[in-house]
Amino acid sequence: MEMIFTLNAIIALIILGFAILTIYLGVKVVPQSNEYIIERFGKYSRTLNAGLSIIIPYLDKVAHRVSILERQLKEFTISVISKDNVEVKLESTVFYRIIDASRSVYRIRDVESAINTAATSIVRSAAGRLELDELQSSRDSMNEEISKNLKEAAEVWGVDITRTEITDIIVDEETKTSQRQQLNAERTRRATIAEAEGAKRSVELKAEAKLFEAQKEAEALKVTADAEAYSVKVKAQADAEQTKLLADAISKNGQPAINFEIMKRQVEAIGELASSNSSKTLILPTDITGILGGIETLMHSISKKGK
Repeated sequence: MEMIFTLNAIIALIILGFAILTIYLGVKVVPQSNEYIIERFGKYSRTLNAGLSIIIPYLDKVAHRVSILERQLKEFTISVISKDNVEVKLESTVFYRIIDASRSVYRIRDVESAINTAATSIVRSAAGRLELDELQSSRDSMNEEISKNLKEAAEVWGVDITRTEITDIIVDEETKTSQRQQLNAERTRRATIAEAEGAKRSVELKAEAKLFEAQKEAEALKVTADAEAYSVKVKAQADAEQTKLLADAISKNGQPAINFEIMKRQVEAIGELASSNSSKTLILPTDITGILGGIETLMHSISKKGK
């Protein structure tokens, strides 16, 4: 009886162990950052995503555990020749992640090596279309071009290129010396141009100032001429009015009016002569009192005729 009981216990233990092993082989827990590749009889069956999954024990097996985290290639250096025949070295790196685990396993043996090779070719091709100055100033646009072309090349491997970076551009000392000389020459050229532009601007400003002065003088002359013309016009109108009044007086009063005008002008002339600063001694004719008396007589005569 004891032997039978012992045999039954052993069989039970074997069955229990087999059941536990079957459950262990059939239940798979996939971490969030991984994907599992399942093969059945050596052939690809399916891909397990993160979480709890059930497979067929003894038929299915986990052939590959693939990380889907974003990764970075080790920085690599590429020797390129620019469009202006200058040899430089570009330090680059690539960021990528697996988006199709099965293709990354069955389409390529070494993903990182394949990406490195493709990136080297694409970077060398892109840099060869640019001159040295453009390489240093167009790094962002160059990164975009490399990333786009590399993404198309890596898609067949189930890889997504998230970012490419040209971290440094290395030139030899001879090229640096040549760049310094070119930079100094460019600075001298710009300084010469700036000086010439300043001299040109100075001449232009002086010419504008002279033109402005001439315009203002011409405007002043015009204003003076207009004033003089207006004065002549007013004087002429006054003289004409005076002549008209005189003519009216002559027509009404006859010779006495003529004599009055003559005497009045003589008196005005004597007054101007007397007020002159250049005259120290004034000699008047003896009949000046006769002239003044004649004016009084004419005024009295004209007033009577007016009445």
